[in-house]
Amino acid sequence: MTVRRRAAALAITAVLCAAAAPTAVAAPSPSPSPSTDLPAGLYGTKDPTYDGVWRQSMAFLAQRIELVTPATESVNWLVGQQCDSGAFASYRDASRPCDASTVADTNATGAAIQALMELGTNRPAVDNGVSWLKSVQNEDGGWGYNPGSPSDANSTAVVIGALARAGVPLADLTTADGKTPYTALQSFALPCGGEDGGAFAYQPDKDGTLTANADATAAAVLGAMGKGMATGNSNAVKDPVCHQGTGLTPEQSAQNGAFYLAGALAGSGHLDTPPMPGAEDSAPQPDFGNTADAVVALAASGHKDKAAKAVAYLEKNAQDWAKEGGPAATAQLVLAAHATGTDARDFGGVDLVRQLNATGPAPAATAVPSPTATDSKPKNTSSGDGGLGVWWLVGIGLAFGAGIGFLLSGRRKNQQL
Repeated sequence: MTVRRRAAALAITAVLCAAAAPTAVAAPSPSPSPSTDLPAGLYGTKDPTYDGVWRQSMAFLAQRIELVTPATESVNWLVGQQCDSGAFASYRDASRPCDASTVADTNATGAAIQALMELGTNRPAVDNGVSWLKSVQNEDGGWGYNPGSPSDANSTAVVIGALARAGVPLADLTTADGKTPYTALQSFALPCGGEDGGAFAYQPDKDGTLTANADATAAAVLGAMGKGMATGNSNAVKDPVCHQGTGLTPEQSAQNGAFYLAGALAGSGHLDTPPMPGAEDSAPQPDFGNTADAVVALAASGHKDKAAKAVAYLEKNAQDWAKEGGPAATAQLVLAAHATGTDARDFGGVDLVRQLNATGPAPAATAVPSPTATDSKPKNTSSGDGGLGVWWLVGIGLAFGAGIGFLLSGRRKNQQL
């Protein structure tokens, strides 16, 4: 999910969903205007209305995969965003209880669950969020951005990642007529053959036609494999193959998506932003966020070698984008680096972990150098007692050996306009 377009995309999504499910969408909670009014513990300095929970969760995922323990106040901020129902909004004023006007957000809820699972804290909040996600599953087995809105590949993939990370047997999570989350996700898959064979669409258009969407494909590859947005460095490498026919397994559909992504990155080493509605003649621009997500998807599906060109491109060109984009953008690069065994603390000469840490309160504990570096072992340093630091000191040995599970990083909701 491309962070730099997230706020605009979600604003458009709210308008679109209002027509389909007016009871599910309302105006977001009022947000602070100047950065000085932002709540303590929140990462980033920009308006959090549409991405507060998302960017906080992305930051935590990237920090934990690099053995950084965030400050307790940051974790408390995220937990405090949860409603009693278990749902998270994109952002809300936590001094007021959730009510009928609070816009529940499946993506924010899924991301928060994944982040809290990686932190290993607040299991009751995780279980409450899982219960809510189960309660708003659509009849086709998937999820839309808001409860009651039509299922889409990105939202379904994020929720799958959250439920899988929380230990929910997804194959058993069936609707009344036996459909599972994988059933919904595979319904967005394009068959092999042709230029876009193997890709996933975000949603079918009004005529039921599926159009390839790289962002949706990257998310769906991870979802079809039952993985979250943060995935460990895998040494498995195999040639991408597009599986023909019907009745494919979720793993086969994931491999088809990886086949498409490998082809999309083979030329320039990056994905491009499709033209915005009404600007079809505009020149495409590199899409750093979706490129990073594609890297994670390829690495997670056993095609790390096919992501190498894209990683090199991101190292050379994406630093300014990540710095301007804030915590979520920087986190996307950290996740891409880790998934491919690249040093996130020397990513094209930039220490992405330090850059990410600087967007929020000082971490409770940090391991240096990067666990993705191959020439030395991490050493633990602490800054503040922060509550979580005790866990870090006890668990660092186990944490270092643990692989953790992914994107949507910027979701392009406006591709269906």
